Parts: sequence; C-alpha cells; structure tokens
Amino acid sequence: QSLDMESRQSGGTRVMTVRFGNVLGSRGSVVPLFQQQIAKGGPITITDEAATRYFMTIREASQLVVQASVMEKIGVEPGSIVVLDMGEPVRIVDLARNLIRLSGLEPDRDISLEFVGLRPGERLTEDLFDTDEEAVPTAHRDLMIARPNISDRSLIIRYIDSLGRAALDRDEAEIRRLVARYLIHPSRGENRKTHDREAGEPGG
Repeated sequence: QSLDMESRQSGGTRVMTVRFGNVLGSRGSVVPLFQQQIAKGGPITITDEAATRYFMTIREASQLVVQASVMEKIGVEPGSIVVLDMGEPVRIVDLARNLIRLSGLEPDRDISLEFVGLRPGERLTEDLFDTDEEAVPTAHRDLMIARPNISDRSLIIRYIDSLGRAALDRDEAEIRRLVARYLIHPSRGENRKTHDREAGEPGG
C-alpha cells in the first residue's frame, strides 16, 4: 500500500488499493467451516471467546473493487487506500451460536463450542485502520480513505532497492536487518508486528 502511495507521488502507474474485511461465504471463510462442523454434530472450534472480526458480503466486496476504480471522479487521489465501513466487529462466538440456532439446534446442548486458543501470529481482534493511519471520509457515505501518516515515502523505495541487492548477494544478515527496519512504524519508532529493536537505515 505504501508503494502504491509512492507511485502516485512519483508520477508512476495510477492505482487504487482496497482493504477487505472477512468475506462471508468465500472459500476459506469461517461460515462454511462452522456449517460443516454443525453438520457433523460439532464441536465448533473457536480460537478465543473474545475474538472479533469485521465482515463483509461477497456483493459488498465486489462493489468495493468497482467503486474504488472510479473514486477519482469524486475527488479521491490515485494511490489511495479505500476502506468499506463494515460497522461494528462481530464476536466469533456469537456468529457460531447464531449459525447453530439457524440450523434448528441449541448451542451447548446440541452443538458444543471448543476454544482452541490463538495460533502463532493470530490476533484476538483486528483494526480497519493502523495506528499511523487517519480515517478520511469521502463523498460516498460507506467508503473511507486510509491516509498513512508517512513523512518520506521515498524511503520505502530505497528499502526495497536495498532489499533486492541484499537478496542478489544472498546476504541473510542484511535481509533480516532490512526487513526488521521496514516493519518499523515511521511515526512511532515501534515494530509493526513484533517488538524487536529498531535496525539502521538501508545500506548502499
């Protein structure tokens, strides 16, 4: 997404990025999985009782892509990140219980729920916007723009170039250093996915 924003700044290819939530009914979606587990008599497996996710329908996902392609006509700059307002996040346990009831059964009596714990790297909740992004409304009431607060996007291009050189040189230590550095939030000085210490600037 940051590379898309940089391409706009440098006069490159005109792009729009869309940010999806979880698409109901799509392949790999939690709903078909729960339905299969219900059909087998349970249990329904859930990571955590407090887990929540944002959901959108296949129709909403398709419309988001189409609408994003014409957002320039309502004043949205090329390279923007378009986000659908999906309302409040849904508790996965509530979704599971509702699916059980829609099947004519009772949760915990006919179909049990099993909490299996979060997998490595899996989040309890998810956010539509990162902590270094601003939610900007558009002329479309259901669409917003995620505006990254990045002071120097050209730095990202330099990171990618340096990473490419390190890969060609098979310099594993340099690759690790650059990846760690790229995952730093520019505005906070924290690692995006871990709390590893900040590495230095790109080499070369």
